Amino acid sequence: MLFIPFSLYAQDFGSIKGIITSEKGELLSGVTVQVKSTRLITQTNREGEFYLSKVPVSATLLFSRLGFKDLQLDLGLIADRENTQNIILISDIQALDEVHITERYNASNLKTIDAAAFNIYPQTSGSFESFLKTMPGVSGNNELSSQYSVRGGNFDENLIYLNDIEIYRPMQIYSGQQEGLGFINPDLASSTRFSAGGFEARYGDKMSSILDVRYSKPDSLSLDAQIGFLSSSAALKVPFKNSYFLAGIRNKKNQSLLGTQNLEGDYISGFSDYQFLFRHDLGSKLNLSVFGNYNRGDLNISPNRRLTEFGTSDEVLRLNVNYDGEESSNYESLMAALTLAYNASNSLNFKWISSFSSINEQENKDLLGWYAFNEKNGGLDPKNVGSLLGTGSNLAYRDNFLNTMILNTELRMYKQVRNSFIETGIRFQADKIKDRIDEFNGIDTTGYSLRNSGGWNYSEIINQQHMQEIGRVSGFIQNTFNLRHNLTIAAGIRANYNSYSKENLISPRVSLMYSPGYDDNFLFRFSVGAYSQSPFYREIKRYNGSINPDARSQQSYHFIAGTDYDFNGLGTRLKFSSELYYKILSRITPYKIEDLKIRYLSESTAKGYAAGADFSLSGNFAGDLLSTFRFSVMQTKEDIKNDFYQTTDNTGKQVTIYPGYLKRPSDQLFNIGMMFQDRLMQNPTYKVHLNLIYSSSLPIGPPGPNRYTDLFKIPAYKRVDIGFSKDLADRESKKASVFVKKYFQSLSLHAELFNLLNFKNTASYLWLNDKNANQYAVPNYLTFRKLNFRVIAKLKSR
Repeated sequence: MLFIPFSLYAQDFGSIKGIITSEKGELLSGVTVQVKSTRLITQTNREGEFYLSKVPVSATLLFSRLGFKDLQLDLGLIADRENTQNIILISDIQALDEVHITERYNASNLKTIDAAAFNIYPQTSGSFESFLKTMPGVSGNNELSSQYSVRGGNFDENLIYLNDIEIYRPMQIYSGQQEGLGFINPDLASSTRFSAGGFEARYGDKMSSILDVRYSKPDSLSLDAQIGFLSSSAALKVPFKNSYFLAGIRNKKNQSLLGTQNLEGDYISGFSDYQFLFRHDLGSKLNLSVFGNYNRGDLNISPNRRLTEFGTSDEVLRLNVNYDGEESSNYESLMAALTLAYNASNSLNFKWISSFSSINEQENKDLLGWYAFNEKNGGLDPKNVGSLLGTGSNLAYRDNFLNTMILNTELRMYKQVRNSFIETGIRFQADKIKDRIDEFNGIDTTGYSLRNSGGWNYSEIINQQHMQEIGRVSGFIQNTFNLRHNLTIAAGIRANYNSYSKENLISPRVSLMYSPGYDDNFLFRFSVGAYSQSPFYREIKRYNGSINPDARSQQSYHFIAGTDYDFNGLGTRLKFSSELYYKILSRITPYKIEDLKIRYLSESTAKGYAAGADFSLSGNFAGDLLSTFRFSVMQTKEDIKNDFYQTTDNTGKQVTIYPGYLKRPSDQLFNIGMMFQDRLMQNPTYKVHLNLIYSSSLPIGPPGPNRYTDLFKIPAYKRVDIGFSKDLADRESKKASVFVKKYFQSLSLHAELFNLLNFKNTASYLWLNDKNANQYAVPNYLTFRKLNFRVIAKLKSR
């Protein structure tokens, strides 16, 4: 027995690393990797990576994760070397009438999104973020924009992460015409997950949602390319022995699409995005990642004429405007990030993340419009202009500039302790904002007056310059553990402090996932937590452009209960998901939305709530083509503190009105969506892709800081986009050419028809008064029917 320790010490050892994925290619985090009959144990990180050192050269590895079949692998390692072994886990198989594969467990309440499906469906914005509008609980009423609202929140309340790096977007965007390409490049994404609320403590301090995207090591060399009438892109993925390189370029020019709007003129638009990610293993325990992004957008409009008809069948109104001048807007975003990951041991990992973002935004506008406002009489004669309601001139002037610089650094630690996975981190951030605002609106209702005549009335005059610096410190600790084999709990707490409001905010959060033993097809999810959003620059600006030094953080509490159920029906395997939620908005900052521009009333505070339910049904009705149907119902209101106004009653007596609870600008009762795919039975290489959205009306009112005037409604948003594709490289097709099969992994042609039914959707309103001082809301319509063609190719690697 004395010689046993010496014989063990003399045994040869090696190290092993790898990436674990599902059979669908999804990166799997939280997979337990253990050397059999030893205490050597670890878990995969969020990139699906694992690492074990001091492993005997003849060892058996055990891989396990709830929802997947356990895997036992006998290995013969090379001593004193770093060995690589990638693993594919197979989803747990349920024996029913037929054999079906189903995943019955999710490590968190985040939903997985297939990034590859983005290029399949017809879409106008060219931004992956707009694809989120197909998710339950998400709404968006502008096909030109990637901005989205989640369960009653606005776009500022959404978090976006790329490889644990928080992403920031331009703030000056006021219309979908200006908005370019979103940040996420779907051609580079290997894993995409989304949560509409109740997310874990490891994520940041926003109140609505989280989009978590991963760029990871590719399996092989690949080159993807896409070209179309509206956009083009290319992506290169190169794996090396101890490193990999990803690069993507995207371009969009949508003046032909903008030309379908009711504003005639010369449009010049150009949007581009360049990204790269390089990762290199500096040793067996240390790796370095470098990420870079350059995003730019330019829009110039020289409008000529606008003719808008609106109203009812009994009262048709017509606005005719002739313009002189032009407007332009551009932004330039630069981002760089550095990540160092260190595997201290099999159960202890560290990650250091530092990033820098700089965004410049410029807005210029000097536009004079002469308008005539008519009530059209009956009849179909287009020359029948009817009675004149008013004439005048309108002048809009803007000369604004905004520079945003954000620098942050963060240290994270991951520790595996038996059945517990502990994560903790601390982050420091510095914001520096330079803002110059010079704008006004002028209106002359007396006729076609010159700009310098005395008939002009000027409003919304803002001339401000600000320089604001804010320091932030935040941290979290979270433990994910299995209380039982079918019960997982993620409990954590966040803390954050900022130098502007000088608040110390604590946010505890708990999530629970339970799969009952009587039926593995069920998964129940419960989440409760506090979510605090410290003020960023836009939240501290008053409606008139000045800064509110007393602005405070917004706070809310989420209560969410959901379930997933897998079953057989309609000839396929279906998945039904539902969530009920109630959000207590204990302290929020009211705001108004003008098209896409969010303008906060930072001098006011309010309390409110958001309550609703989301339902979705998905399945593969045509082979491997996934189709999804969703339905959401929601109500959100707010009560502004000390809000009142005075008016006169029928007797002429002045009375004071306290509005109480008002509908929030995002209050939308119904949201219905469908993403459907099918193929021809006789020729499966021909496919159809249908995207349908119906979103009910939204509250809106005339410009101004008074929320109680938002009694008008933007009509329901209705849109149907359809696409047809032909797969020229289908392996099962006998007609595919030898050349295509030899050089292309995939090659498809796409014909798309946007806004198939030619709905007249409204983005916002132009508010005008007639000669009798009656106010009218003239709709600004979105895009109409448009045909588009695309070619998508993926070259074979040699």
